[in-house]
Amino acid sequence: MERDDLAFLQYTGGTTGVAKGAMLSHGNIIVNVFQAKWITYPFVGDRGRERLAILALPLYHVFALTVNCLLFIELGVTAVLITNPRDIEGFVKEMRKHRFVAITGVNTLFNALLNNENFKEVNFSALKLSVGGGMAIQQAVATRWHELTGCNIIESYGMTECSPLIAACPVNVVKHNGSIGVPVPNTDIKIIKEDDTEAAIGEAGELWVKGEQVMQGYWQRPEATAEVIKDGWMATGDIVVMDEDYSLRIVDRKKDMILVSGFNVYPNEIEDVVMLNNKVSEVVAIGVPHEVSGETIKLFVVKKDESLTRDKLRKHCREHLTGYKIPKDIEFREELPKSNVGKILRRVLRDEELANRPAN
Repeated sequence: MERDDLAFLQYTGGTTGVAKGAMLSHGNIIVNVFQAKWITYPFVGDRGRERLAILALPLYHVFALTVNCLLFIELGVTAVLITNPRDIEGFVKEMRKHRFVAITGVNTLFNALLNNENFKEVNFSALKLSVGGGMAIQQAVATRWHELTGCNIIESYGMTECSPLIAACPVNVVKHNGSIGVPVPNTDIKIIKEDDTEAAIGEAGELWVKGEQVMQGYWQRPEATAEVIKDGWMATGDIVVMDEDYSLRIVDRKKDMILVSGFNVYPNEIEDVVMLNNKVSEVVAIGVPHEVSGETIKLFVVKKDESLTRDKLRKHCREHLTGYKIPKDIEFREELPKSNVGKILRRVLRDEELANRPAN
């Protein structure tokens, strides 16, 4: 067996388009397991003790495959598999049975746990590592998590095509600051602006990645492969900024950017502000076509408190956002569409909105 032999056809989540099969080799996976090991040093040296982690992501998901399965096997960690994480009551009941050192999840999962009244009864005394990925960790969620568990959420960043880990925050970060940290070992990056020049510190641009974890290509999709991989560099489709301390911040998905009267608006920023309102359970922002401004911002909101109204939410937004970033339309829903791993499907809401618009 050679390192370039195909190990997995790992299909992308399809959150922004049609799912494609990423060809991941044995070398891709092995390299990424050891790259991921970099963030686990809080308990790497405890091999003589029983170590247990909570696994709530399905193992067919690339993050769960590499980190929760293969990395935890390498570390000798026992994983408790939560077979139905959507059953939050059952999930919390299972957590209360164990003294665990680590948990991984996505923002919506952490938020749902925090909103369960029995979650505060879980024993967090052994918890050393909380890792979030798959979508941006909202500040309000990160703050509540730390207050209750005493453990910061370490935000990580990756994509199926990179086996998946690309960057992560160091575990000694004092508090969540919206950063995804720095590239994992042996990973090169560059940030390319719209004019195809490299961005300076503090400038936004698309993140490109080069490293041994990058896929061989898309299965039977050479044209799609050529669109994202050029001279060994892979275009991630994510807009990022590098801060002065060389850490990275995800601004948003390039495809999700909203253009309002010539100004770029990123949904993540809007959603982070809305989630600061303690009467909001979940939110997603999209751009909808407008004959004058090009696009306007629409919110889809799940209430935590029925007293929340559109006017109250707009007032909250006006207190935190500049004028062109304030949502013009707000729709309350009982739930938001999500993928199998709990990521909110912005694309589904955008398609629904376009389908409901008048033909003209």
